[in-house]
Amino acid sequence: MIVFLTFLMIIATNYYLVNAKSQEQKEIKPYAEDWYVTPEDIIWDIIFPVIDKRVIKEYGGKDNSGFGWGKQRIVDIVYNNNHSYDISIRIQVPDNNPLKYIEDLVKVRVSPPCDSPKINCKHSFSVEVLEYKHLTQE
Repeated sequence: MIVFLTFLMIIATNYYLVNAKSQEQKEIKPYAEDWYVTPEDIIWDIIFPVIDKRVIKEYGGKDNSGFGWGKQRIVDIVYNNNHSYDISIRIQVPDNNPLKYIEDLVKVRVSPPCDSPKINCKHSFSVEVLEYKHLTQE
């Protein structure tokens, strides 16, 4: 009886191992196929998290500053000789009055990863706030 149960367990275990199926990788589909994305949209997606953290820091985590601020426009992009970009962007942060906004100017440096002998550069990807100016006061 013990030999029979052992034999049955071996067969059952092998059956599950042999017939295990790997998960098929799902195909990545576009979020919205009919959307038009501009280079500014791509830049904004890259720099948004860093600016968001800085806005919350500047305004002390006020609810309005954390949720209601938004981009106004990119003012300037400068290419640096170390293969990085300085991007200045004007943003609007809600004031205590919901109908009024405060304008700020944020300058960030985006350093794309580069590890190529062709461009003589070695640094990893980073985004950092270089300067934060309050253009209008609360």
